[in-house]
Amino acid sequence: MNLAFRDIRHKLGRFVLTCLGLSLLLGVVVTMAGIYRGQTADALALVRSIGADIWVVQADSHGPFAESSRIPGDTREMIARIGGVLEAGSITLQTVQIGRDGRRLRLQVVGFEPGRPGGPVNMVEGRPITRSHYEMIADRQTGLSLGDKVDFGRRAYTVVGLTQGSVTLSGDSVVYMTLKDAQDLQFDLTPPETRREFARGSQRTNTDIVNAVVARISPNIPAEAIAADVRRWKHLSVLSAGQQEAILVTTVIERARRQLGLFMGVLTVVSAVIIALIVYTMTMEKLREIATLKLIGAPDRTIIGLIVQQALLMGVVGFITGSTLVALARDRFPRRVVMDPGDLVILFGVVVVVCLLASALGVRVAVRVDPARALVG
Repeated sequence: MNLAFRDIRHKLGRFVLTCLGLSLLLGVVVTMAGIYRGQTADALALVRSIGADIWVVQADSHGPFAESSRIPGDTREMIARIGGVLEAGSITLQTVQIGRDGRRLRLQVVGFEPGRPGGPVNMVEGRPITRSHYEMIADRQTGLSLGDKVDFGRRAYTVVGLTQGSVTLSGDSVVYMTLKDAQDLQFDLTPPETRREFARGSQRTNTDIVNAVVARISPNIPAEAIAADVRRWKHLSVLSAGQQEAILVTTVIERARRQLGLFMGVLTVVSAVIIALIVYTMTMEKLREIATLKLIGAPDRTIIGLIVQQALLMGVVGFITGSTLVALARDRFPRRVVMDPGDLVILFGVVVVVCLLASALGVRVAVRVDPARALVG
């Protein structure tokens, strides 16, 4: 006879409610772990979708994501002529806000050269950009559909394709347009601004500016050899794909990742304290029953098993229920939630250890109960 299950069946309603409350708490812990992973995935989504071996950026800078980078547009031709470079493409990055259906959309516009590296690779619907002007590809997160017209500046752009998961490190959606359109959007002045600059005697500056040149290298040639040539002869900075990802993770989003990790640790400690209090309360309510068991000769291991099994069952049921709720609702979160199997296994192990440690307080009380307590009215 399993005393733990018989006791649970005797007070099933209370046990279910306790597990439900615990599952919500553990679900928050799982959510924080998922947001932690999701933030890293968002930060690396654009870099990995481009799939470049090297990033050529402004001299003495760390690329277009960590700081400002502006280089001449003809840099791409210089890079493409280097031996070992299979293909190269120029890209621009700029953040814009537009009004759409009574709401504000914050977007990152990526300008690229069709047919060259830098464009969208994870399209799920529609077609690539085929015209040189006024077509764009948007991520599904924007809520845009194929054929929608979107006003950028003084011109309307037609959505011809949709991507999935193209976001920035801050969770903003990414839209793609041709490099020329992106440069016009960045440098084109409205008529009043044009007249003002003309009255000031300002000359129109060169608008053939890009933020980076991305290139793919032949697998037979080390990328670092190409990077060394560019640094030496072109006087530009070069970052490998690994260095670009490292800068994003260890510099750009480092504080946010540490803060999320701290919250997750605090929630885990709070969960441990709550489980300990629940187990202690349940043990205190059964002191007379425990004393009766001792009076009839039940060994301590039977009583310890009763408390430990109930604590483990609460933790396991709460973790499974909480994880299931998060998995069902993760698509409704404003930021990406990545439920990594490895993280779930680690969290499950932590919950088991926490339950074992939390049951120690109840076990300590139970083994010290005087059997004569069962005879007290």
